[in-house]
Formats: sequence, structure tokens, C-alpha cells
Amino acid sequence: MKQYINEFKTKILKSKLFIAFSVLIFVLTGISLFNYSAPKEDKLYADLFNKSYRIFSVPLPDKLDFCGEPVPLNSFDVRERLDREMLVNVFWQSQTIMLHKRAARWFPVIEPILKRNGVPDDFKYLSLIESGFQNVISPSDAVGFWQFLEETGKKNGLEVSIEVDERYSVEKSTEAACKYIVESKQKLGSWTVAAASYNMGVTGIKRQIDYQENSNYYDLMLNNETSRYLFRILAIKEIMKHPKKYGFYLRKADLYPPIKTYKVQVDTTVSDWVVFAKSQNVSFKILKIFNPWIREKQLTNKTKKSYQVELPMPGYDDYEHLLAESEVRSSDTAYVIDYEEMLRDSGREFNSNPRIHKVALGETVESIAKKYDCDAAIIRSKNKLKETEQPKVDSEIIVGC
Repeated sequence: MKQYINEFKTKILKSKLFIAFSVLIFVLTGISLFNYSAPKEDKLYADLFNKSYRIFSVPLPDKLDFCGEPVPLNSFDVRERLDREMLVNVFWQSQTIMLHKRAARWFPVIEPILKRNGVPDDFKYLSLIESGFQNVISPSDAVGFWQFLEETGKKNGLEVSIEVDERYSVEKSTEAACKYIVESKQKLGSWTVAAASYNMGVTGIKRQIDYQENSNYYDLMLNNETSRYLFRILAIKEIMKHPKKYGFYLRKADLYPPIKTYKVQVDTTVSDWVVFAKSQNVSFKILKIFNPWIREKQLTNKTKKSYQVELPMPGYDDYEHLLAESEVRSSDTAYVIDYEEMLRDSGREFNSNPRIHKVALGETVESIAKKYDCDAAIIRSKNKLKETEQPKVDSEIIVGC
């Protein structure tokens, strides 16, 4: 019996040694495989990355000006400050595209007000970089598209109270900004320094001009924010004037169309703006969107002051209608994409022998594009069809791809 027990123990011991040896071999094999395969895989990955991934520095323009005043791009300091803001705005694509979209709606409102007040058109970019054309509130409590502080807003003719805050009115705040800018130009001598004063204040920048005995913005040693300020404006101006040069391709349909409005005069107390909105056949939300200067549910108006309440024209809630009504101005021609040019730039061409399709009843550009696995925009471009236009039944159109 004892002999059997000893033999059994010997077998178990051999079995354990075998298992341990097998595990050791497995581990060593795994380590060996890892050591030999990982470098090879890493090299393949690195090769693929190097062949596929491309980032280019942003080319700077040869010439640049602000309000006709030249930017000294021959200065290393000026070039490098501009380069920084160009890189930020070109590669922060989502933000820059949003600026393009909002600008399409608000530039037509701001531009004529600037012109009427003798302020150069370039100042519209100042408003754009100040707020992104949103009614934002800064950490210092500056408000609206032009980012007015309460005191500065009142000084320039804006009403700021519990019930009414005209810093939120695009038209009135633009008028107030024009007043500030013109006075700054008169005090400081150039549009460039006047623009810088919008960030630093006239007193602050005048103190630095006197101390440094230099009135040229580009030669002044200023705080970091004001040093960057003009270059942020210049970068956005350059990109928005030449979007395709910097890789931004937007169609007219991508932009936010201007919305036509009309004004209702109010010179009495409004006990409830919700009731007023309903009387004008709009919701309170729409009333507030078009009149963000309304700050409370009521308007006391003890002085019988006349307010202009802005309301959208019929059709504002039909986006296709808005697109059809909006016009591409001469300054917006960069947004009209030439698809053939785009494909050539990318090394592709339209089919030189394109298919011809006879339009059946009920067919649209979109349904035809789907049928041929093609881009609807290419079909429209090839057949000179407007963005909302559909081909006529029985007509022949070029598929183009």
C-alpha cells in the first residue's frame, strides 16, 4: 500500500513539474513573440502615419492693411504676431466656420450703419472677434455684439436699465460703437490705434503712447491681450476675404441667411410682452430672439419713450424660403463653390463622358443623385440649377459622375 502511495506522489510531482514547465515555455514564447512583433508593427504604423498625415504651416499674405493703413509685415515681430493668430483661426476650424455662418446674417445689418457714420468697413471684424456675433456677457460684464460695459454704453447713448438694455440691440449698439470709434480716432490719430483703444480704453492706450513716445500701434509695448487684439481682427479679415485660400469651402446653403424684418413702434406701457407677442402672431421666444434688449416681462415706460420692436416678415419659419429669398452679395462671391475647380485641385476630374438622365415624374436632383451614387451639388453645378431648383419632367440632365 505504501508503495502505491509513493508511486502516486511521484506521478503528481512529475505532473506539476510538467505543467510548470509548459507554463514557463508559454510565457517565454509569448514574450519572444511580443518582442519580435511589436517593433515590426510599430514600424508599419509609424510608416503609415508618416505617409498619410500632413499638416502645413499657414502662408501669410504679401500685403495687409487695416482701414487702408498698411501693416508692416517686413517686421519680424509683426509677422510672428500675425502668424500666431492665422494659425489659431485657420486650425480652429469649427469656430471659424461658425463666424462665416453668422457673418452672412449680420454683416448686412452692420455694414450700412458703419458707412453712414463714416467708420471704415473693417470695423465689422472687430465686432465679430469681440462677440462671435452672439449676445454674450464677458467676465467683466461687457454685453452684446460690441461688448459694451454699462458705463460706456450709457456714455454713448444706450439705455441700460432693469427692463431695457440697448447693448443687446445690434442696430443701436452699432451706432454707439461708431460714436466711440470716431471719437477715439479723433483723439488718437489713426484707425488702427482707435481699434486697439476699443480693447484697452482711450485713456490706457494714450498713457502708453505718451510714456513710450510712440503713436504707432505696431511699435508699442502693450499688455498681451491688446498686443494680440489687432492681429486677431486682421487674421479673421484675411480668412473671411479669401476663405478658399485657407481651405474653407462653404456653400450659400451653409450660411445663415439674413431674415427680413419690420418694426412696430411702442410708446406706451406694455404690461405683458407675452400678450404683446401673441397680438403680433409670434411666440415670446421669437419676440426675444429679435429683440434681446427686452429684459423683463413688462415695459413700464413712464416717460412714453418710443421703442422700435423688430419682428420677422412672414416666411421666417420656412428655412427653404429664407434660402431662396437671400441673395449672394458681391462680397460673398468666395462662398460660391466651383465644384469642377475643387475636383481639379484635389486631383480628380468630372467624367468626360457623363451619363445623361431623362427626368421622370416625381424625380428630384436628390433622388437622381442617389440613384447614380453621385453628389447632388455636382449635378446642380453641371446643369446650372439653383440650390432649390428642380429639373423639369422629360428634360435631359447631365449626371456628371
